[in-house]
Amino acid sequence: MPAPAETVGQRIKRFREETGMTVSQLAATTGLSKSYLSELESGKGSAQKPSAETLYAIAKALGVAMADLLGKPVLVEADPKPPTSLLTFAKRAKIPSSDVAMLANIKFRGEKPKTPERWAFIYQAIKNSAAMDK
Repeated sequence: MPAPAETVGQRIKRFREETGMTVSQLAATTGLSKSYLSELESGKGSAQKPSAETLYAIAKALGVAMADLLGKPVLVEADPKPPTSLLTFAKRAKIPSSDVAMLANIKFRGEKPKTPERWAFIYQAIKNSAAMDK
């Protein structure tokens, strides 16, 4: 018989202990009560189904993804093909495919740039900002 899957509370406790954080420290960081976190970790009481906001606060405090707390893979929406306007810019500018892939993930207010000129502007801005990392 396979071992039972780890619960959300057990994962929280494991990640908390891995970071060397006490329940009191996690409570102070998240703004949640120590007793609530203890109930959540033990699986007892009313804390068995934490809200998304609670999970987010805990994940942020522990430095993990919410998916890690849930024991689920991260779902990533992959675009099958970069927009034609990006490909046009990339061909003109002869940029590497790794840069095309990076640019393909850029959206501003939910939309991708629509013209090769806008892609060029964004790409140049990213290149210019590299000096800020030094």
